[in-house]
Amino acid sequence: MDVTRIVKGEVRGQEAYQIDERVCRIKLDANENPYSLTEELSFRLFEYLRTFPLNRYPAPGSPDLRLKFAEKFGIGEDMIIIGNGSDELIQMLLTALPPSGSVLIPSPTFGMYKISSINTGHDVIEIPLDENFDLRTDEILRALAEGSSSLVFLSYPNNPTGNCFDREKIETIIGQSDGIVVVDEAYFHFSGSTFLPLLERFDNLVILRTLSKVGLAALRIGILVGHPSLIHELNKVRLPYNLNTLSQAAAHFFIEHEDEFLAQTKKIVAGRDEVFRELASIEGITPYPTDSNFILFSCLRDKDGVYERLIEEDVLIKNFGSSGILRDCMRVTLGTDDENDQFLRALRKAVLQ
Repeated sequence: MDVTRIVKGEVRGQEAYQIDERVCRIKLDANENPYSLTEELSFRLFEYLRTFPLNRYPAPGSPDLRLKFAEKFGIGEDMIIIGNGSDELIQMLLTALPPSGSVLIPSPTFGMYKISSINTGHDVIEIPLDENFDLRTDEILRALAEGSSSLVFLSYPNNPTGNCFDREKIETIIGQSDGIVVVDEAYFHFSGSTFLPLLERFDNLVILRTLSKVGLAALRIGILVGHPSLIHELNKVRLPYNLNTLSQAAAHFFIEHEDEFLAQTKKIVAGRDEVFRELASIEGITPYPTDSNFILFSCLRDKDGVYERLIEEDVLIKNFGSSGILRDCMRVTLGTDDENDQFLRALRKAVLQ
């Protein structure tokens, strides 16, 4: 069998999403919540999950969960679709839209926007961020006016830079776009900033949320909010049983016990400023302001060597490639207080070697 003849050229021509699978005692590379559930909360969750039959298919379309999130967001349940993580929702949007329309993204940003766009046959237009990691609005608007972009992805806060783009710039882009503008609020629980109130003003606005950053990453629960007419069409490309029963149940449990889950988020945010200050005190290290659960920082002293020496100290963070705006940068996910302290000690040691 000649795979090169069968598989789409767009797929063959790209690299798969890269995940560093090295095992380290301290894992601060994937923007995960570092805290396990408390013993009491974990017991209650697993007792709750035991009540669900595993021999039956999950509720198609997660109707009860849609209603719960609709009540929480103060919108109609016909404005919500639940996905197997935000990744599926991104793919769902791209599947529903014709490949004749290009996809516009800032650069750098979350890698799956580009990968999923190419996989579904869309051309991708990348607009570099400015020196402050903010949007180049004029260039984006020019690209929208000159092309046939049917979709714009904006991560808010942006991954991997950590900052929230200027709100007025985003509103301008939404208002002047003829297509859909997706504001991905994966890190909302750390930024506290949302575009949900603008849904009444813009019918082309789509908002993504996830429970992956608040302690349920293993269960892959994503939420898409948009105009009812769009949700109606997206349901035609949604797989019937796309979110399993246990994930649906865990999402219900999260809503009922949200304060207990978000107590962990508050711990992370409380430690964020301290880690930032400590990074800024290390010669050769420059951290960048963040609204998320991670910090991007530049390292001008043998960056790749520093990264490898952190691995030797059993600390795993995210290292970026050798070219582009992130060529001198690494990204560290905020951990527990103890993990943060060990990372900072290891980084100081690695920089001095």
